[in-house]
Amino acid sequence: MTTPSISVAVVDDHTLFRSGLSSLLGEFDEIDISFEAFNGADLQAKLKKSPAVQLILMDINMPVMDGFAATKWVKTNYPQMHVLALSMLEDEKAIIGMIKAGAGGYMLKESTPLELLHAIKVIVEKGFYVNELVSGKLLVALKDGDNNPTFSARELTFLQHCCSELTYKEIAELMNVSPRTIDNYRESLFGKLNIKSRTGLVVYGIKNKLIVI
Repeated sequence: MTTPSISVAVVDDHTLFRSGLSSLLGEFDEIDISFEAFNGADLQAKLKKSPAVQLILMDINMPVMDGFAATKWVKTNYPQMHVLALSMLEDEKAIIGMIKAGAGGYMLKESTPLELLHAIKVIVEKGFYVNELVSGKLLVALKDGDNNPTFSARELTFLQHCCSELTYKEIAELMNVSPRTIDNYRESLFGKLNIKSRTGLVVYGIKNKLIVI
């Protein structure tokens, strides 16, 4: 029995990259390239004609309407549609921004076609794709409710502030505690969740609705 192909749209302002990626992915039987778009505004227009797209490969830095705004628009108007960020940017601000906007995963443009195919299939199946770039290990997020870790009120407050652009020192000042106490909150959450980065904490918080965006 043949598995239905996944309908994918590629959004990127660089024509050669966009076309090349579409050609590469089109070689996989599991992928059907529905259309290409050069920015978020172009995506809006083309989705009206192809609303059955299952997943969008979304660049971040684009003119007129960038990946952050486009992803937020997609998740507002097509909540069932998946978005996988695909960018050259490897910084936490970009990753957190796309996850907050509604992206189900984040990949670098240097990824191989097979890595990208795997990420696409996982997002369509599970709703999100977690890799080391995004968050480290988030296996705890898949546990049953009875096994979920418990957090103190201060840890939850710290987790909320992690979603901002504040430094750890600035968070300490805002919470009126010492930087050492902030370190303790961070290490406690790292230990409870088996996570090793601030980005991982934010992703966990968003996915488990512990962070108000």
